[in-house]
Amino acid sequence: MIIGSRGSPLALTQARQVAAMLAAQAGDADASTFPIESFMTSGDRLQGRLQEQGGKGLFTKELDEALLDGRIDCAVHSMKDLPTRLPEGIVLACVPAREDPRDGFIATRAKTLAALPEGATIGTASLRRQAQTLHLRPDLKVELLRGRVETRLAKIESGAFDATYLALAGLKRLNLEQHIASIVDVDAMPPAPAQGALAITARANDVRTLTLLTPLNIAQYNIATATERSFLAALDGSCRTPIAALARLQDGKLDFVGEVLTPDGKHRWRRQAQCAATLEDGIALGARLGGEIRVEAGALYSAHFGDAGW
Repeated sequence: MIIGSRGSPLALTQARQVAAMLAAQAGDADASTFPIESFMTSGDRLQGRLQEQGGKGLFTKELDEALLDGRIDCAVHSMKDLPTRLPEGIVLACVPAREDPRDGFIATRAKTLAALPEGATIGTASLRRQAQTLHLRPDLKVELLRGRVETRLAKIESGAFDATYLALAGLKRLNLEQHIASIVDVDAMPPAPAQGALAITARANDVRTLTLLTPLNIAQYNIATATERSFLAALDGSCRTPIAALARLQDGKLDFVGEVLTPDGKHRWRRQAQCAATLEDGIALGARLGGEIRVEAGALYSAHFGDAGW
């Protein structure tokens, strides 16, 4: 079975983790039984023009094409890069793992966002992180910082920016946790929907591959991420929309928080709720809360964003 992946160090690390899971399931210690084919995606090539060219679906386009052409049997994605609507003929086969979904705060001269001096510069390419930062600290400056994890860490070390945020999951998978000044409080800044989770896609009619992948699915992560993605889908979220969501299973219940902001952080719409910890209830909750925010924020949000809003 050939595994498809983006070619970044983090993506390949995640693909190798999945290969090891499949090998262990097959009773084989040799993960090379499941070779990995890497791809340069449109998202990797465009980088700074993602919002204009179509957003997160560009990180999956080439992998989707390889799946449908039969060049690979499955594809491993960071689920936060996965569009809420998959191409015809492709299905989400399983959600095998989720690392810590929180963000890490990266800075050399302050431990937390609150400790940064007035006028400090935050570097990020994430509209969500930009909006949440300005909502909490409107006195700060936010400037564009993009690139691979290692590139962004180097920019902070050099003093080009005072601070940035990186997904804790990626830092852990790359063994770079030592760069974290502090972990961002999810009550103040919930993460991107499905952050930290892996998603494996496959062809809808490939029974053999789906049979091999199904045992890797972890129900609690599937339920939580499906809830978050339902909230995102109800808002028609894209890379142009600052949206955050986090669902956590605790004591047989599903606790959810989701929010939408304007890019300048001046307006924030948030919902918190709880439901039974089932896939159906979670999806229904995410859709309902996303719909409520869309109605409440619609006129103001569209006026603020113009064509970039919903």
